[in-house]
Amino acid sequence: MHRNLTCSRLGARVARTIAFFSLVLFVALLPAFSTARAQVINTDTTVAGNAQNGKKLFAANGCYECHGYQGQGAAQTGAARIGPPQLSWEGFQSYVRKPAVQMPPYTSKAVPDKDLADIYAYLKSIPMPAKGKDIPLLNK
Repeated sequence: MHRNLTCSRLGARVARTIAFFSLVLFVALLPAFSTARAQVINTDTTVAGNAQNGKKLFAANGCYECHGYQGQGAAQTGAARIGPPQLSWEGFQSYVRKPAVQMPPYTSKAVPDKDLADIYAYLKSIPMPAKGKDIPLLNK
């Protein structure tokens, strides 16, 4: 009886270890998936919005909690970089309304289209980060 209990504890420990490393691998590969996906999405569609108001709404609606204040994403939450968005307005709006992963859906009652357009304008106003090859400290 004692031996079976020890084996089951060991099995549970192994299962937790495998689950942990699977999660770490998923989080590590998520940016690569987002980048690859972003390269094939059309970004030509524009929408009128107020970027200053969008910045306030981005904070007020808690978007920053997962995506960071600049939409840079976060490994801790698994949230993708969304600033500047690589999605068209229609793709962005569709994803916010009916997300495919952990993000909760934001209905038009929670975030009206006008407010969402302002958030999109704010995210579009964020400059792209510098590439590694353009950062002198990284190239020493």
